[in-house]
This record gives sequence, C-alpha cells and structure tokens, in this order.
Amino acid sequence: MAEDQSTRDRVRALVRDVLSKIPPEQTSSADTVDTKPPSEPARSTRFIDTAPASNPTQSPITRDESSKMVITEDDVRGLESGAVLRIAEGARLTPLAADLVREQGIEIVRRQSRRGSHAAKMIAVGADHGGFRMKEDLKAFLSELGHRVHDFGTNSEDAVDYPDFAYAVARAVSEGNAELGIVIDGAGVGSAMTANKVPGVRAAACYSVEVARNSREHNGANVLTLGSKTITNDQMHEIVRAWLATEITEDRHKKRVAKIEAIERQYQR
Repeated sequence: MAEDQSTRDRVRALVRDVLSKIPPEQTSSADTVDTKPPSEPARSTRFIDTAPASNPTQSPITRDESSKMVITEDDVRGLESGAVLRIAEGARLTPLAADLVREQGIEIVRRQSRRGSHAAKMIAVGADHGGFRMKEDLKAFLSELGHRVHDFGTNSEDAVDYPDFAYAVARAVSEGNAELGIVIDGAGVGSAMTANKVPGVRAAACYSVEVARNSREHNGANVLTLGSKTITNDQMHEIVRAWLATEITEDRHKKRVAKIEAIERQYQR
C-alpha cells in the first residue's frame, strides 16, 4: 500500500511539472472583447426623420402686423435685413411687399390661430335689397373657404325690409340650425339691432378687420352684420375671413359674456 501511494505521488508531481511548462493560451483576435465599441458606419434604415430641427433660440419679433390681412410695402419698408415680421395666419403680401421681403431677407412668422378656423361651419346669410349683391359675393367666398351656406334671402334688388332677414338669420343661429350668421344691409346697424333681440344671439356690426376680430375674441359674437354702403367687397372678404378665424378663448372674456347672457335671461319670459 505504501508503494502504491508513492507511485501516485510521483505521477501527480510529473503532471504538475508538465502543466507548468505549457505556455498560457493565446486568445485569437476574433475572440478578443473590446470594452470600447468600435465606431460603426451609419446603418441604412427604411425610416426617415421628418421632424424639423428644433430652434431653441427663436429670433425676437421685430415688427408685428398681425392685425392686418393684407401686408403692403409700407408695412415692410424700414425693416433691416434679417428682421422678423409677424403677420396674421391668413394674411397676404402684395407683390411689392413680397419683393422687399425677399430682397431684405426678412423672416415671416405667421401668428397661429387661437381657434379652429379651418373647420367647416354651417353659416346662415341674409340681406335686404341694399345688401343683395354683396351677399351673392359673400356666398361664393364662404364656399371657397369650405363652409356650408344657408341663404335666407333676399333674392333680388327689389325693396324689402331688413328686419325680416336679420331675424331669419338670427333665429337660425339661436335655434342651432346654423353655427354663425352674417347679415348685410346698407349700414349693418339695423340688422344688428334686430338680431340682438333674439335670445342667444350676440350680433356685431363690424366695419374693419380689427373690430371683427375683437367682436369674436372679446365678445363671442355669433352674428356679423355688414354695411354694403360702407365697405367694398374686398374689405368684406378680409373682415369675414378675420371674423371666422377668431374665437373667444380666454376665461376673462368668457366671464364677461356670461354677464351679458345673465342680463338677457332677466328679461326672458
């Protein structure tokens, strides 16, 4: 037994001696793990990044002409190269104004609409004999903007009474058959007086873009009255465009309109 143990000890010693003479195993380059990922060429992908680069440092507005729907060369003249001009969302530049913008490298920033101005609406329209021709032009303009139109007349230049048509339009708005109403007579005043007798109607006689926008943003007007003898068809287009593109959004204005409605309810039977 002692001899067998001695033999085993000699074998173990021999194995250790052989193993000690074997060089360390060399790992192949293919098996080497680099803790630093190698730079890779850009991979092709079927996706396209369509998001525009962000501009965290937007240039400040140099001049604000967002109250106008037509920008002329006078509105642009005097701005330095690289200036920033803010205009209304639907505003148009005259050819001379556009030339100045290009020559001076002026940046145009369009004021975002505070409202769903592009949503198609059902609009009731009406006019007396003095507003008939402008009403016909208005209908075509509203259709171009994508709105639906309900025409309550009149249908000729034969003499009629404006309260009849102002009432028909106002009633359509009050009863929910139309979202908004537009009435045209000679001055726009009598139709506004008539329409405002109908519960739920807030009619505004407007003669400029600024007044039209204010009547919607501050007073929540839902009927617009116009005077065919006080404005041109082109002016009518700009007023109507601005009026439709504006909505009451701020709580302070809504609170004041609520007071108007509260007064109206006091006199309803």
